[in-house]
Amino acid sequence: MTTPDDAPDNKAVIRRFLDEVVGQGRLDLADELCSPDVMNHAAVPERQRGVENLKTVLGFSLGAQPDQRWVEQHFIGDGDLVVVYGRREGTWQAPGFRGVPTPASGEVSVELAHMFRLREGKIVEHWAVRDDLGMLQQLGAINAGS
Repeated sequence: MTTPDDAPDNKAVIRRFLDEVVGQGRLDLADELCSPDVMNHAAVPERQRGVENLKTVLGFSLGAQPDQRWVEQHFIGDGDLVVVYGRREGTWQAPGFRGVPTPASGEVSVELAHMFRLREGKIVEHWAVRDDLGMLQQLGAINAGS
């Protein structure tokens, strides 16, 4: 059983995940920081389960917005949960998002909230609330009245 003195620092795990895996594109580190059967509730159903699917989803995100920057506003840890809230900013460079065609390029700034659940120092679950509609509107892919 884990005691407070040897308990993993869940916020440090998530900080490393965000800085190195997402920020630097070091997808190989996901194998170290995530459970092999991690559940990414924010992905499309066929990409939700497993670290390889998580790396595929992250690879798409990094390819779609290679200059993305994370502007953190809140970073909260409570037991096995870590919540991060902020904005992802950068230049969108993908031809589409979840079946919606997008312009080849455009600046976007999107609010995001991510919640991670950890077990024994590894990410086992991830949820995200993103303003996808706002992003598509910023890109001109859909009209504000659509």
